[in-house]
Amino acid sequence: MDDLPNMGLAHDLFLAHSSLQQEVEQYIETLNPRPNCILSSTYLLWTGETAKKFQIPRIVFDGMNCFTQMCNYVLYLSKVYESVNESDSFVLPGLPDRIELTRSQLSFAFNSGSTDVKDFIEKLRVSESEAYGIVINSFQELEQEYANAYQKVKEDKAWCIGPLSLCHKDASEKVQRGNKSSIDKNKCIKWLDSQENKSVIYVCLGSISRLEPAQLIELALALESSKKPFIWVVRAGHKTEKIENWIDEEGFEERTKDRGLLIHGWAPQLLVLSHPAIGAFLTHCGWNSALEGISAGVPMVTWPQFQEQFYNEKLLVQVLRIGVSVGAQKVVHLGEEEKSGVVVKSEEFIKAIEMVMEDGKESEDRRNRAKELSKMSYEAIEEGGSSHRNMTRLIQDIKNQYYAKN
Repeated sequence: MDDLPNMGLAHDLFLAHSSLQQEVEQYIETLNPRPNCILSSTYLLWTGETAKKFQIPRIVFDGMNCFTQMCNYVLYLSKVYESVNESDSFVLPGLPDRIELTRSQLSFAFNSGSTDVKDFIEKLRVSESEAYGIVINSFQELEQEYANAYQKVKEDKAWCIGPLSLCHKDASEKVQRGNKSSIDKNKCIKWLDSQENKSVIYVCLGSISRLEPAQLIELALALESSKKPFIWVVRAGHKTEKIENWIDEEGFEERTKDRGLLIHGWAPQLLVLSHPAIGAFLTHCGWNSALEGISAGVPMVTWPQFQEQFYNEKLLVQVLRIGVSVGAQKVVHLGEEEKSGVVVKSEEFIKAIEMVMEDGKESEDRRNRAKELSKMSYEAIEEGGSSHRNMTRLIQDIKNQYYAKN
């Protein structure tokens, strides 16, 4: 996805995956014994057909949490969004908390004008519903009521087995998580070691975000005005040259060198978030990043942009109460960034950063909640923890399926 010249090609990329089907099936034919199940991304639609062909269960993985799954479930059942205007808020029915969204904050599944996209999303939904079960990168204690509700929807065939990022135990694994780091590990740690505990804002907006230079300049000016130490990951890709030129020509990096570290490219995110100097994480609310922040016990400044990220913001800010929103109001679909322009001004970033980083009781309570959730996340993956038990249940379930046939 990161390397696509145009995000409009994403749909074609997913369809191109189907060319793997014949080769994979030919390979399975050579195996003895055959696989007991197929664990595949929700986007690999053809793996459902392969599972049926070999009469084995397909387990889906799609990287969302139970809260988001339940939001999608009630939206699909109720169609409540169909009777409201783009900017009018409405309540998602049947959820444990009062969750309000606007139509313009909904994911592609409910907020796309493209017939091709809608058809593809419907195929994904049907394929997922036909799968034997689904694994979730989350843990029971994080979203207990939503996990219970979703497991009921899936007739107990949904297993929370996360946080998956915690499988990275040592520093070398954390540095290389996802991609090769664009900064030397020792340089990064040395810089962080020079900062006071919980004083640094870490800013990273994901691997496929394609914000306009004008919007990134607003962010840069907010970081400078905040007077807080910061690490800002300036992603290579969409219009990188323009923002890099601004940084150079305006002297931004030089002006902020005493308290700012810019990482041009890929950051060792797990390593950074786990450092005691980090006091806040300004995130796009992609679930992998959000869960890494939760596992590290770091409060978040939330800036959702597209897909299910506005749902994740509701979980972080309203349900878990470990985040503060910058106030983004609507989804900016990939490929439509230029049309949307600047959606968050520097003053809004500064206000959210100050709320997270200040010393008041509300901020301290937020930090304590984040710290407690971090502790729970580590306990979940240990032997006897909820995610460890769920993984054991999943393996036993697959074994039972095999024994029932043989």
